[in-house]
Amino acid sequence: MSRRHDLDHHRRSLNEIREVMNAMKTLAFMETRKLAPIIEAQQAMVDNIETVATDFLSFQEHTLPEAETDISVYLLIGTERGFCGDINQSLLNQFETSLQHIASSNAPQSDTSQTNSSRMIVVGHKLHLLLENDRRVNAFINGASLAEEVDIVLQKVVEELVNLQSQFGALSLYGIYHHGDDGIAMNRLLPPFQALKQKQPPYRPYSHPPVLNLSPAKFLLELSDHYLFAALNEMFYTSLMAENHRRVAQLDGAVQHLDEESEQLLRQSNALRQEEITEEIEVILLSADSLTVNVKSGKTYKLPE
Repeated sequence: MSRRHDLDHHRRSLNEIREVMNAMKTLAFMETRKLAPIIEAQQAMVDNIETVATDFLSFQEHTLPEAETDISVYLLIGTERGFCGDINQSLLNQFETSLQHIASSNAPQSDTSQTNSSRMIVVGHKLHLLLENDRRVNAFINGASLAEEVDIVLQKVVEELVNLQSQFGALSLYGIYHHGDDGIAMNRLLPPFQALKQKQPPYRPYSHPPVLNLSPAKFLLELSDHYLFAALNEMFYTSLMAENHRRVAQLDGAVQHLDEESEQLLRQSNALRQEEITEEIEVILLSADSLTVNVKSGKTYKLPE
C-alpha cells in the first residue's frame, strides 16, 4: 500500500507542476496576442521611413556617411527568461558565423585586430549566462519579459550606444535577434540605409526630387534618428514575440508530457489497488473457510474485533 501511496503523491506533484506550466503557457500566449498589433505598427513605421529614404537618396545619395568605421558594435537580443529551447545558443552560434563572414569580406586584418575593434551589447539574462567571460562584451542589459518593459530596455541600450559613440566616434551597429519562423536576423542599423545605397541603378520612385525645409545633410540626420528608434523597437518587439512563441511551444510539449506521465502513474496506481482488493478478498475467503471448518467441528469461533 505504501508504494501506491507514493505513486499517488508523485502524481499529485506532477499535476501541480502541470498547472503551473499551463498557466505560464497561457500567459505567454496572451503576450503574443498583445504583441501582434504592436509589431505590425512598428513594421509599417520602418517601411514608411525606408520608403522616404529611398526617395530622398535616389537624388541625394552623396549625403550618406561612409559605410566603414573603426568600431563595430553588435547588439545581441536574447531572452530574459527560460523555457524557450536553444534560442539563445542558436543566436550566439549565428553571431559567431556572421562575425567570421564580416571579417573575411572586409580588408585583410588579423584576428586580434578584428576582435579588438568589436564591441558587444548583450540583452537578456539567459544570454548573459553564455557570455559571462567574453571580453568583447561591453555591457549586459536585462531584457524585457513583457511588452511594457521594452521602452526601459531600449533606453538603456541607447545610453550605452551614446557612451560608446563618445569614446570611439562613429559606430557600425548591427542588431542580431530571433525573427520567429525566419530564424536569426542580422540588421545593419548604423551607418543607416546602406542597403539602399547598394541598389544599382538608383531607384527613383518619382521624377523630381523631394522639396525639403532642411538641408539634405540635416534631413538625413534626423531621418536616421527616427529610423534607428523605429528599427530598434521593431527588433525588440519581434524578438519578444519569437521568445513567447517558442515558450508556448516548449511549455505545451512539457504539459503534454506531464499529462502522459500522470496517466501512466494513474494506471500503475489502479493496478496496485486492484492487487490490494484481490488480496483483501482472498483474506476474507480464507477467513470464511476457517469459520466454516470451526463451526462443523463444534469449536467456538470468536470473530476478530
